[in-house]
Amino acid sequence: MSSATVQTAWTSLGVGLFVLALKGTAWWLTGSTAFFAEMLETVVNVAAASAALLAVRYSAMPADENHPYGHAKVEYFSAVLEGALIVVAATLILQEVWQAWAAPHAPDRPVIGLVLSAAAAGVNVVWATILGRRGRRLGSPALVADSRYLMADVVTSVGVVIGVGLVTVTGLLWLDPLMAGVTAVMILFSGWRLLRESVGGLMDEAAPPELLGRIREEVGKAAEGALEAHDLRTRRAGRYTFVEFHLVVPGTMTVEEAHAICDRTEAALREALGTAVITIHVEPHAKAKQSGVLVL
Repeated sequence: MSSATVQTAWTSLGVGLFVLALKGTAWWLTGSTAFFAEMLETVVNVAAASAALLAVRYSAMPADENHPYGHAKVEYFSAVLEGALIVVAATLILQEVWQAWAAPHAPDRPVIGLVLSAAAAGVNVVWATILGRRGRRLGSPALVADSRYLMADVVTSVGVVIGVGLVTVTGLLWLDPLMAGVTAVMILFSGWRLLRESVGGLMDEAAPPELLGRIREEVGKAAEGALEAHDLRTRRAGRYTFVEFHLVVPGTMTVEEAHAICDRTEAALREALGTAVITIHVEPHAKAKQSGVLVL
């Protein structure tokens, strides 16, 4: 894990604390249930950013005797934790919504609250965009998960600003808890999607179809001299892509020649995938299955 990933995680935590201060002030000044929901959502985001920071630091540890494949999977645990925290936050928001619905009240000083909330949403838009790009470039599930949650936070912030604005203009007090409830439902959906994707990583799901197609293409071009590649298997673990397959070569080929093909193929795959762990099992032509990747 590069120092850029850890630095990005630190920055994300700092941005989260700044946004929390803006939203907390908006809720404190207005007493709005919708602003309370926004603030609580950001509390979860700060906790998740802290977990992401710990995860990327731990995943940077090199492979050891007990973890020969490294520590990259710890980032999926961070993403699972973030999804669970989102569910907890949504539950707390819905409890507040129930109380506010029974006894609605007009927000105090709504204009300043709207300005602060809009400013927080603007900060989140900028940082979520940057964070998502860096997370994908660095291959960090924890950073990508954080960016997705921030972008979901922006959507709810826009809805809350509209809702509180309508309360101020129309005097319909029930709009305030209604927007808080909508916020809770939206972050519940975001948390469920995050949990599903993160558990998939822990369960060693295969690489996505577009990446599998690229792997097949690279093997077909780079393994010149071989006959076919079959039994291709992949999995993802953080920034790592694990690839293994059987490579069929002519029975008369020497070990040195077969090894040269493997080296060339591994180099091509690492160039295409970035950080990858590749295992190739060489077989003679009698093991060909007439399936898988036909080497050109």
